[in-house]
Amino acid sequence: MYIPGMPIDPRPTLAAPDDDPWLWLEEVEGERALAWVAAQNAATLARLADSRFEADRDAVRTALDRPDKLPAVTRRGAWLYNFWQDAAQPRGLWRRTTLESYRGAAPDWEPLLDLDALAREEGEDWVWHGATTLPGTHDRAMLRLSRGGGDAVVLREFDLTARRFVPDGFAAPEAKGGVDWLDRDTLLLSSALGEGMATRSGYARSVRIWPRGTDPAAAPVIFGCDAEHMGAWAGVEREGGERLAFIDQIGFYETTVHIGDRGGPRQRIDLPADAEFRWQRGWMVVRPRSPWAVDGQTHAPDTLLGIGLDAFLAGDRRFQTLFTPGERRALQGFFWCDGRLVISVLDELRPDFTVFTPGAEGWAGARLPGLPEAGVAHLWPLDMESEESDGSLLAQVEDPITPASLLLTDVRLATPTLLRRSSPTFDARGMVVTRHEAVSVDGERIPYVQTGPAGETGEAPVHLSGYGGFRISRLPHYQGMLGKLWLEKGGTTVVANIRGGGEFGTRWHEAGRREGKRLSHDDFAAVAADLVRRGVTRPGRIAAEGGSNGGLLIANMLTRYPERFGALFCTIPLIDMRRYTKLLAGASWIAEYGDPDKPEDWAFLQHLSAYHAAEPGRPYPPILLATTRRDDRVHPGHARKMAAKLQAMGYTALFHEPGAGGHGYGKDNAEIAGFAALGAAFLRRAIGWEAAEV
Repeated sequence: MYIPGMPIDPRPTLAAPDDDPWLWLEEVEGERALAWVAAQNAATLARLADSRFEADRDAVRTALDRPDKLPAVTRRGAWLYNFWQDAAQPRGLWRRTTLESYRGAAPDWEPLLDLDALAREEGEDWVWHGATTLPGTHDRAMLRLSRGGGDAVVLREFDLTARRFVPDGFAAPEAKGGVDWLDRDTLLLSSALGEGMATRSGYARSVRIWPRGTDPAAAPVIFGCDAEHMGAWAGVEREGGERLAFIDQIGFYETTVHIGDRGGPRQRIDLPADAEFRWQRGWMVVRPRSPWAVDGQTHAPDTLLGIGLDAFLAGDRRFQTLFTPGERRALQGFFWCDGRLVISVLDELRPDFTVFTPGAEGWAGARLPGLPEAGVAHLWPLDMESEESDGSLLAQVEDPITPASLLLTDVRLATPTLLRRSSPTFDARGMVVTRHEAVSVDGERIPYVQTGPAGETGEAPVHLSGYGGFRISRLPHYQGMLGKLWLEKGGTTVVANIRGGGEFGTRWHEAGRREGKRLSHDDFAAVAADLVRRGVTRPGRIAAEGGSNGGLLIANMLTRYPERFGALFCTIPLIDMRRYTKLLAGASWIAEYGDPDKPEDWAFLQHLSAYHAAEPGRPYPPILLATTRRDDRVHPGHARKMAAKLQAMGYTALFHEPGAGGHGYGKDNAEIAGFAALGAAFLRRAIGWEAAEV
């Protein structure tokens, strides 16, 4: 599709993998690139931003700004802290209250920092990225402030008593990384700040001791990693005295960890690089990612093993097995709280939680009572600092048509009590939630959750989404925005649990990683086909959406399975798999995708690189590619170049790029609502569900 005013390169295809006529679009702030983006944005808005779009955008923003939504909280000392955004505070207000007040209908919030006022006063596009408070007193905090929503942050010290920034306090310029408190006058700094201090992926390469009143860039380095590794981090454990943990993140799934002190690492934790582990109060648990042969026994991937920490450090390897995975029973995560271990399991996608209490006679386990066995349940400690915890846990429960409720429980197996319940964002009357399975190309059963009106018409407008990467489980959460933009209008939504995710553990992830990523995409196409087979809809009425790694998925639906979809919405995507390792944080994902600079990896990656696979004369459905200029994780060049290439070939490919938002849909509710409403408007019209406004 040609858009007037848009510069077009006459070459419609890439002659070779590295012959890239749209390389100039990778210049994020380049004059020519920005002119192209401006023309694209104008054309897309002219086509889609009519009165119905505006009504949808405003309705979603109102829903996101509603006063009775669920305020997420974390306890630090005596206070519950929350960051709140609404129509009056679009950038947000950092505030706090007590647990007793939070239980009431109208909590009494004490304001701490008005980010909107700060942005106006300083002329900065500030976006909140969190805070780290001083353990014990919690009267000081290190704030993380992002310009425009990117991952890189400015660090500044804040006085919670005076509610202002500390004059001449700790402050570090923009960089990727963060800090932890050692004491009131000393920070542990993991930052990419300074020459040579960033890894190839753009993350921190070193850990430094930063005394008050000194230049952070000159702070002494006490730990570092190779520039080719993903990054270096450190944290502080304060139970029974100060101990530091130093992490060398070799790749996405490989780490080496040392324990030590302010002088640096002293002892390496002798575990496989792909093992995940945590310790507290003298006990440690380990989950290996690959088979682990030790002490005459081989432990399967995702087995959870317990042992005394001192015994382990002394060489003991006599673990107690706490969890053994099944074909469709998988460990999702685990954490310590007040000396007890909480594990989260999905059993045929149903949530299940067990609390273990370690002791000299073994680890006693009991199922946590009172949580739902359907839908989605998340569990985490109420207290930010583990040494300050009294064992309280928060649980959030929801399903696609039931808004989230927040429950309070504890590791002593108390019956949960309701703290707060969020209001709905859409009218769910008459909607049903059902689970189904498609069969992929190799016979694997692929679950998916369908939400919408009961009964099959063969013409349902279906919104299909998926992710399939990095062992991230895609669960059927409350359909907040989609409920307003799709379900409430009579449509149907489908969430696909494709391989590459973590729904069924490491085996499910491994099946969709590297060479298997192709299978992950096959799974998604199989779900689309199953919706047709079951009589729910037809291909031309299926609109698919995915972001980030899910954007790669959607781009592959365009080039590999165009006949199964009526329209595609591809957001904040990576698409150019030849150059992705050279763009921003791309090198950190080699473990997930492979290395295009290795011929053996490019042999399979070239078939996943939709940017290279796209060719003229195919029945590609209409596509909207959207990114954000301040995304410093997945380079906006991916979406830009794909749109330019498709348009040069004559396809209907729209493009949208707001100036801020980071690796997401926007920095505030207004931007998020606009991004989502634009995508929904495009999809509805492209599948013929909604006619263009005359």
